Parts: sequence; structure tokens; C-alpha cells
Amino acid sequence: MKSLKFVSIGLLSISALLINSTFSHAENSILSKFDSDQKQWVGKPAPKFKLQDQNSKWHELSQYKGKWVVLYFYPKDDSPGCTQEANQFKTLYPQFIKNNAVVLGVSLDDVKSHQKFSEKLGLNFPILADNNHQLASQFGIVRNLGIAKIAKRETFLIDPQGNIVYHYSSVNTQTHAAQVLADVQKFAKKK
Repeated sequence: MKSLKFVSIGLLSISALLINSTFSHAENSILSKFDSDQKQWVGKPAPKFKLQDQNSKWHELSQYKGKWVVLYFYPKDDSPGCTQEANQFKTLYPQFIKNNAVVLGVSLDDVKSHQKFSEKLGLNFPILADNNHQLASQFGIVRNLGIAKIAKRETFLIDPQGNIVYHYSSVNTQTHAAQVLADVQKFAKKK
């Protein structure tokens, strides 16, 4: 009976070590992907762009020199997650303005689609039409869904000099806008 107890304890100990090792490996994989994503972009100049918003007004990165730029990519106008994320940015947009920041949403939808989406939600910030995939391709975030293409849900925080200071490769649509606002405030204090 005692030997059976020792065998059981031994097996439990080995199982615990294997589980711990698996979680540790998974955590390290996630962290190394996060570090890799950050290293790829952080400290580099943001790609230049010239895109139209929902009102057919042209926007270029150079016109925002001296301001923080939140460049958030989303997959599709009028989808549930994209609607939720846009509403979060809309709610907090006055706070972004107070912190010398602009928010620019970007998807591969065209100006007409953006116009409908913006009117439906009453958006108070520009959403840019990257329907030629120009900007999303420069960031490497175009995803193929069969015959359709979408931008991955990722955000780039650009400092007033035009350099990327943070890359959000994993986004929670319910909390993302607040997280980015807090980061703008944090990074602005360091400058």
C-alpha cells in the first residue's frame, strides 16, 4: 500500500512538472511573440500615407506632426467587434484631444462604406479608407479570407515626431481605447 502511495505521489509530481513546463513554454512563446512584434516596429518611423476619410477628406501622417497619433486598424465596418471598438474610441475621443492625440481608424473598406458606418455611429474622428491595401500592407497586417481581404485588428501608437512607440498586436475591443489613452498619457510624461 505504501509503495502504491509513493508511486501516486511520484506520478502527481511528474504531472505537475510537465504541466508547469507546458504553461511556462506557452507563456514564453506568447511573450517572445509580443517582444518580436514590439521590436519589429517600436522606434521606427511610421510609414507615410495619404488616405481619404469617411467625408472624402485626405489625411497624411505629416499633417499630424507634433501630435500623438493612434492608428487603429479594424477588419470591417459595421461588424460587432468593430462597432464596439469604434464606440469606445468615440466615447474617449475628447480625452484623446485633451492629451494632444488624434485617433485615426483604418480598414480596407471604401469611403462610401465608411460614410455609412460613421453616420450610423455618429463617429467624431476620421476613419480612413485603405481599400487599395496600401497602408495595411506596409504594416504587414492584411489577412486573406478566401476571396476577401481584411486588415487585422492591430493598433500603432505614433509619437509627435512620427515614430512608433507601441504596437498593439492583441486587442480587446471593450477595453482597447482606454488602454491606448492611458499609454498616451504615460508616454507623454516621459517625453
